[in-house]
Amino acid sequence: MTHAIKKCSANETAACCCVDVGTIMDNTDCTASWNQLYANRQQAEAMLEQLTAKARQVESEPCEINARLTEQPEGVLLAVDFTFSCQAETMIFQLGLR
Repeated sequence: MTHAIKKCSANETAACCCVDVGTIMDNTDCTASWNQLYANRQQAEAMLEQLTAKARQVESEPCEINARLTEQPEGVLLAVDFTFSCQAETMIFQLGLR
């Protein structure tokens, strides 16, 4: 008994195995957000500096960085939005944080 293995041709692969990148990356989501609670303001500011440096490494045009430090009973909440010029840069930045 022989077993047949079905192989996709180039046309079939495009139809059944691939997705057009334009349907995933349409430049509508160019903002990455970070929210984290730190023990004190010094730790929160140090992380903000690290995140800003990472964003500057990725940007092709200046990234808009909107940072907020909020005193909480448990510490300092760092909330930052990084708005890049394109969605690809946003994804690269987010992957770099993992």
